[in-house]
Formats: sequence, C-alpha cells, structure tokens
Amino acid sequence: MNSYLLTISYDGAEFAGWQRQEGFDTVQQALEDALAVICGQPVVVHGSGRTDAGVHALRQCAHVRIDRDLEPDRLLRALNGNLPESVRVVSSRRVGPSFHARFSTRGKRYVYRCLTVPVLPVFGRGRFHWIRRPVDLARMRAAARHLVGEHDFAAFATNPGYPRKRGTVRRVDHVRIVRRPHGLDIVVQGSGFLYNQVRAMAGTLLEVGVGKREPEEVAEILRSCDRRRAGENAPAEGLYLLRVLYPREALAPFAGQGCVGPGAATEPEASPA
Repeated sequence: MNSYLLTISYDGAEFAGWQRQEGFDTVQQALEDALAVICGQPVVVHGSGRTDAGVHALRQCAHVRIDRDLEPDRLLRALNGNLPESVRVVSSRRVGPSFHARFSTRGKRYVYRCLTVPVLPVFGRGRFHWIRRPVDLARMRAAARHLVGEHDFAAFATNPGYPRKRGTVRRVDHVRIVRRPHGLDIVVQGSGFLYNQVRAMAGTLLEVGVGKREPEEVAEILRSCDRRRAGENAPAEGLYLLRVLYPREALAPFAGQGCVGPGAATEPEASPA
C-alpha cells in the first residue's frame, strides 16, 4: 500500500461538516467518492479531525492508503478533476506507513473571522461572522491572555455526546487578535481542541470586545469549569481551520519529497499567523 498526505481546502457552507454521514454531503464523502473513481474501489480518507457544518478549511489534512503507485502530482490532478469545486486538494505528498493524519499531529491553528461594518458585504454571508457594532481589540487582547497555557477548558467545550478519552485539559500556545481593514481575526493555536472550544472562546472574547464582559472574567470562567459561565458559541461560518502542524519526524523518510501545490502540509516550528 502507498500512503499519501493530502492538504485540502473547502468551503464549509456547502457541506454538513467533514465526517461522512448517511444522506448528507460531507467533505470526507466527496474525497472518498473521487478516490473510488480513481482507484476503482472504495478508499477510506482519514482526516486530522472533524469540522462542523459551516466551518471552512484552508489547510485541512488527511491521509489515504491506496494500492496504486501514483506520483503525488498525478494524484492531485486526478482528485481535483473528480471533486466538486467547493473542495480542492492543494498539495499531495508521500508519507511512511506509520503516518496518521490525526494521531501524528503536533497541533492545529484556527482563525475566526469577523466583519465589523454597518452593511454586510454581498460576498460576506456564510464566510464571516458579522457584528454590527464597534469592537474593542485592546479589551479582547487582555482577555485572551488568560486563555494561553495549559488549562482545563471544560467551560469552553460543548458536550460531544460521547465519553472524552483525554479529559478536558488542553494547551493553547497563543491567541492573537488581529485588526483587519473591515473587521478582525482571532487566531488560535494549540495542541488540540475540545468540541466547539474555539467557537466558545471566540464568542466569549467578542462579548468582552463589545463590553458585555470584563477581560478579567475569562480567568474566572476558566476556573469554574462551567460551560454556562462562558459566552455562546460564535457562529460556524466565521471559523476556518488554518493549518495542521506535524513534526518533521512524522513525515520521515519522505520529508522534502513529492510535495506539490501551494502550501506544504508540514510546519515543524510554529510561526506567527
């Protein structure tokens, strides 16, 4: 079997999330349908993690194992020729048999995008969270500092409906509030995230930004471990999976080989968004 790491961009507004679901259009299903055409048999796509309905991705990652020996650039062209336009494979590379898109990760980076203009742009619907009032970025940055580090993030997680094997402690490496011409981005990077954690963090920070909460409340919310204390989940339409992080050794012995398309799937050292 030959193993490949795929880097994938998709418009989440077109799908009921990443994970295959009977009777719904999902990103995983679109990729598996395309691979079935290419390989002539079912192929399972293993993603780095799930994204919910409406959540977008710029560099989602997944691996596949197929019994055909295809050059990465040929596989990339074949996939994009059989995928809907709302999904693009932007790079493909060979990886070793022990590589796993989910279990080999070192972390992930998300960006939550907001527009703070009086009129929603025509092409903003479904791509940004629209806020109709000014937002104080200094207050948000003060609040965001409380979220950095290793904490119990139970107060910022939605019950997934199944037992959590790893508990609710996670490490957040940074939370950056970036001013944009017509709004702001909330960039979050960490070792991993609980169900809806980034959206709950974004919703709470935005409440601080519009004056509904004080920055110091975020530390109290963390300590409480009570989901009712934090803000509502920010809408899915503003969330993008920006990058999946892998250590170099996870890609050995193929590091530096067979990488095509814009944006490699690996980022051994974290860098500013």
